[in-house]
Amino acid sequence: MSMNLKDLASTLGMSKTTVSRALNGYPEVSEATRKKVLEAARAVGYEANPMARSLAVGRTNVFGLIYPLLPADLGDPMFLEVVGGMAEALEARKMNLMIAPVSSQNELPSYEQMVRGKRVDGLIVSRTLVQDQRIAYLAKRGFPFIAHGRTRIDQPYAWFDYDNEAGIRLAVNHLLALGHQRISLVSAPLEMNFARQRLNSFLAAMSTAGLPVNTAYLIHDALDRRSGYQAIQQLLQCTPRPTAIIVDNHLSGVGAVRALLDAGITLGKDISLIVWGNVEDMLAETSLTTIAQPHPREAGAKMSEMLLALINGTAPADLQELWQPVLSPGNSTGPSPD
Repeated sequence: MSMNLKDLASTLGMSKTTVSRALNGYPEVSEATRKKVLEAARAVGYEANPMARSLAVGRTNVFGLIYPLLPADLGDPMFLEVVGGMAEALEARKMNLMIAPVSSQNELPSYEQMVRGKRVDGLIVSRTLVQDQRIAYLAKRGFPFIAHGRTRIDQPYAWFDYDNEAGIRLAVNHLLALGHQRISLVSAPLEMNFARQRLNSFLAAMSTAGLPVNTAYLIHDALDRRSGYQAIQQLLQCTPRPTAIIVDNHLSGVGAVRALLDAGITLGKDISLIVWGNVEDMLAETSLTTIAQPHPREAGAKMSEMLLALINGTAPADLQELWQPVLSPGNSTGPSPD
């Protein structure tokens, strides 16, 4: 026989309100009372009605991810690993992750609609921009969010990111140690914060090494296979051409590898290549040197936990997490041919 909230309260000799508040973690209930209620609920196998609980605490138990999906995203193992980690962490707490694919031009209105309709308890903002209207809007409304990446905003906000500057330094220093001086950087669109940070770090690392940067070796707006392929074709036309290339994202990195192989380039001998992110699943025929973002599934789980903490009262300034990328050597880098 199942027990409802009224029966549980009667058994404990407490009011329904007190028992409900204890089960739902309200701060005005003493720890002793909460412990007594939870032990009694476990003993009789009582489970709160999730719909009633949501109404009682004014929550949906759903987090949202509004995402302007690119054609490559659904086949992108890194994206799916992060999202899988988010979902698993929430499922363990009997919550759900809702992904809302949108066109890029309808992204901000979708945020406004989601917030006004109170459809989710919090939002995860991906692919952050240097100047990000989505984050500015959510901060102004006081709506809980965590940024997957950083942005420029005057007030503290919760974010999770990998250290873009450190990762590019690892790549440049690896190539410098191999004797390379003519180094190119292929970037995602520079309105994206990670691309801007990686470019700035590249320029700083080259300057520290006392090496000039040929502007023809800097190519922006590469965020898929086609643009990565075209970027390499453009670099191969340079005189002299670069001896080493860094691609700042794995989506265009796949196209970059294909373009070099199609041009008859021997990776690690004719030209060295480093790609940010994991492309091994897509390119089994070559072993690439990469800047890896370790533990993507754990990163997704961490973001879910941080957003839960934010909703439960942790200050945004205390929810800022920077993980370190690592250089993973492969056969695509070798001594400079010069």
